[in-house]
Order: sequence, then structure tokens, then C-alpha cells
Amino acid sequence: MAMNQLGDALAGGGTVFSSDDDPELIKDALPFSLKLMESVLAETPRHEGLLLSLCSSFAQYSYGFVQLEADEIEDDDYDRALELRERSINLYLRAKRYGLRGLDVRHSNFSENLKLDTESVLAKLDPDDVPYLYWTGLSWIAAIALSLDNPEFVSDLAIAEAMMERALALDPDWDYGSIHSFFVTYEMSRLTGVGDPIENATRHYQKAMELSGGNMASVLVAYAESVAVEKQDKEQFTALLNRALAIDLDSRPDWRLSNRIYQRRAKWLLTRLDWLFL
Repeated sequence: MAMNQLGDALAGGGTVFSSDDDPELIKDALPFSLKLMESVLAETPRHEGLLLSLCSSFAQYSYGFVQLEADEIEDDDYDRALELRERSINLYLRAKRYGLRGLDVRHSNFSENLKLDTESVLAKLDPDDVPYLYWTGLSWIAAIALSLDNPEFVSDLAIAEAMMERALALDPDWDYGSIHSFFVTYEMSRLTGVGDPIENATRHYQKAMELSGGNMASVLVAYAESVAVEKQDKEQFTALLNRALAIDLDSRPDWRLSNRIYQRRAKWLLTRLDWLFL
């Protein structure tokens, strides 16, 4: 009972990190927190909250503190960037495994049946499963995106995509439009899309902006990196990134860390105009 109570406390402590204004402090603190959660999970292996928290936390750590750093240093230290991307892949896969374990706890043999009959397995889920679907699918697709030379990984893309589609169908407004924000980027690269990818991405962008009140920098950065670059619209690109930089970090304290990270990304992207636009 004590370990379960500790697990509840750890799983519910995300706002302590998400509201912080110092990404470097969180970067240093998160590994200990993650290992502590893993230690508690070893004693309570069916703790749904811990499984979800580990899935989402490893995914966010991988993107915010490993993958983005790889992008930033690639021009100056290509070998180190490759090492960081390999580490990022492993962290995403770790996140995916925790997410699938969480779904296995909620639905017996979920991960085993998922590959056998994806559509029918996903059809049995309900809105309470959306957080698990989102973070598991996101982690899976992120790992695949960094491993396009690995056929074994790429073959799983259809399953991960189906998980994100099911999450969108179950609760399109979840977490202030986070699922729509994902599809802003994904629509521009998906192989099975229907219709014009720019129009699809724009529709998701508009919905994400509406649901987030325009206070989520990640949405603006995603649209700038995917759609504006594809259109070679430098003016729109810079306007979107400057809008992201103008977001008041205190407008949504629980988004402070995320907005700070994406504002850093926006500043870096503004230095890449000559690389991104002809």
C-alpha cells in the first residue's frame, strides 16, 4: 500500500516539472526522477499512473533534451549528433514499452493482439485510454522517424499511426489540442494521407490554436517547420516563430517548461533561414 501511495505521488507530480522556468535544471533533475519511478514500478508493476507517467516523461525528455540538442550541434559535431539521435531512439522506444505495458494492464493482452488485429483491438478502447494511446503512438512514431533506414521499425508505422488516429477519434479535444498539434507535422510526411497534406495540416493547426488559445508555442513551431518550409514561405515562417517567442510564459504556468523549450527551438530555427529557404 505504501509503494502504491508513493507511485500515486510520483505519477501526479508532473506539474512540478512542467511549470518550471529553467530547462537546464529540469534536464539535470529528470533522470533521477525517472529512475525513482522505475524503482517504485518494479515493486508495483501494474501501477497504471506510473506506467503512463514514465511513457510521457521519457518521450518528453528524449525530444526536449536529447533530439533537439542533436539538431543544434549537427553542423559543428556531426558524430556527437548521431550519438544523441541514437540515444533519443532508445529513449522513445523505452517510452513506447511503458505505454504498451499500461495498455496491457488496462486491456488484457493488448500489445500482443495489437499486431494481430489492429483495427478491432483499437475499436474496443474508450476515451480514458487516450493518454496511453497518444504518448505510446507518439513515442513509437518518433523512434521510427529517426530510424527510417531500419525496415523493422518502419514496418510498425501503420500500427502507431492507427493508435494516433484512434486517439483523435475518441477525444479530438484532448489536452488542449495536443493530438491535432501532432498531426500538423505528421500530415506533411504520412504515406497514407488522403487529400492535400497542407490543407490537412492547416486544419489541424487551426483547431490546435483554437483549443490552446494560441498559448502553446509547440503548435506554432510545428506549423512553421512543416507547412511554411514546405511552401517556402519565409515571411510566414518568421511570423509564426516570432509569435511563438512572444508567448508570455506566465500566461499558462503549467506550460511554462514546454513553451520555454519550443521558444529555444524557434530562436534556433530563425538562424537557419539560409538553410531552409532558397
